[in-house]
Amino acid sequence: MSVGQHGSWNRDPRSGYKVIVVPFAGNAPAGEARDVLTGFLNESGQAQGRPVGVIIDSQGDLLVADDVGNVICRVSPKL
Repeated sequence: MSVGQHGSWNRDPRSGYKVIVVPFAGNAPAGEARDVLTGFLNESGQAQGRPVGVIIDSQGDLLVADDVGNVICRVSPKL
């Protein structure tokens, strides 16, 4: 399952601001979550993007909606 972590604005240091994948077996989590898309914060800790929605399209690409840039990013798997 892909999860967009929109990010916290009221913590120091800020947390979230990334997309993670949680492996599932059946209807239960089956392992540790892992980061698949990061880099939404700049060196000063300011949000350059905030993932708000994620989906896998029919080609297997990850589509990520970002409400800071008002864009949808496409992430394709490595070949």
